[in-house]
Amino acid sequence: MTPPVPGRPPTAAPTTPRTRNVGLVVVALVLGGVGIGITEFVTMGLLPQIAEDVGVDIPTAGHVISAYAVGVVVGAPLISLGAARLPRRGVLVALMVVFAVGNALTALAPGYGTLLAARFLTGLPHGAFFGLAALVAVALAPPGRGGRAVGTVMLGLPIAMVAGVPLGTWAGQVLGWQVAYWAVAAIGVLTAVLVRAWVPVFPADHRQSFGTELRAFGGLQFWLTMLVGAVGFGGMFAMYSYIAPVVEQVTGLGRSWVPVFLLVHGAFSVVGTWLGGRLSDWSVLRTLLLMGLLSAGSLLAFWQTARWTVPALTTLSVIAVSGSAWVIALQLRLMSVAGPARTLGAAMNHSSLNVANALGAYLGGLVIAAGYGLRAPSLVGAGLSVAGLAVLGLSLLLHRRGQGRRAQDGPGQIASTSG
Repeated sequence: MTPPVPGRPPTAAPTTPRTRNVGLVVVALVLGGVGIGITEFVTMGLLPQIAEDVGVDIPTAGHVISAYAVGVVVGAPLISLGAARLPRRGVLVALMVVFAVGNALTALAPGYGTLLAARFLTGLPHGAFFGLAALVAVALAPPGRGGRAVGTVMLGLPIAMVAGVPLGTWAGQVLGWQVAYWAVAAIGVLTAVLVRAWVPVFPADHRQSFGTELRAFGGLQFWLTMLVGAVGFGGMFAMYSYIAPVVEQVTGLGRSWVPVFLLVHGAFSVVGTWLGGRLSDWSVLRTLLLMGLLSAGSLLAFWQTARWTVPALTTLSVIAVSGSAWVIALQLRLMSVAGPARTLGAAMNHSSLNVANALGAYLGGLVIAAGYGLRAPSLVGAGLSVAGLAVLGLSLLLHRRGQGRRAQDGPGQIASTSG
């Protein structure tokens, strides 16, 4: 990977392996993302069924979402640090095998405690898989197209939300919630096979070491960017974690409408992911700022619009676009500010986002349990988005001061992806 160029995401290193089947590589990586997206988000659509089956209330069942998120938070740095010098294809295959096992254990879990443990295990490969997939995508992309490449391989998440999550939610409601996790386990196995067959061999990078990767943790901009994701994106999860009971009890629709809301969210997440890649090739930092503002405003609006079907769906679509575009920009920002620790930087975006997942689900459950109602998590979400924007503002201030000292940009320019 070459050093970051102001205004553009990182680009591929000259030693990148060549392949004529870039499209097949993308298919394999996107499929893995589809499986990860389903297992992460289908739990939210099936939360009432899971709570009933394991004998807990809905706020307590929300901790199952948090357990998966904690697995991502723990797994992303540990696996990335350990795998920095290993061949990427082999690591990707191993991650998908662990992912498949975790989902199978989720479906087999006999009670609440074992379900929590299975969700934690399932979350471990999440961040490292997406991090390595992003590195592979950037490595195979033409110069100046890193943002679009990352946006493309990240399409697995919104595709899952368009098709996999609504279908999994419907199947779980009809056939039992375990069916969704058996299906995801099968996707994990298939992804491992396709990655082994189609992803080219990336030789181990002996320039990388545990120490090189670990030094990324000393960078202030690295931590500020992590905090933007962990706090700011928690706003979306505070609302979305409880979307099923909101649809049923606030909007006043039947259970069959939950997959419809999930479908709309997923469809507009595809749009946001596509948009985020293109906006990030223009300016990562401007994209972060604009999408953060849009996210905060739409979450605040959802507090009111959740009571009516069409306004609720409209607002949900805006939340989906802004949130998914924000994810792409955060991914590229971390890949840049991590410097030579590219494996860690690529993976830690998903660690920060799943801190957001755990934080949002937890705080949303708290306000519900405190008696503030099912709309209250949207207000919590808006507050978290504003807090994330405040951290981003500090990061931008320090960034501009640093650019001024280096005299690389003109006055008022906010274009570089570097820290």
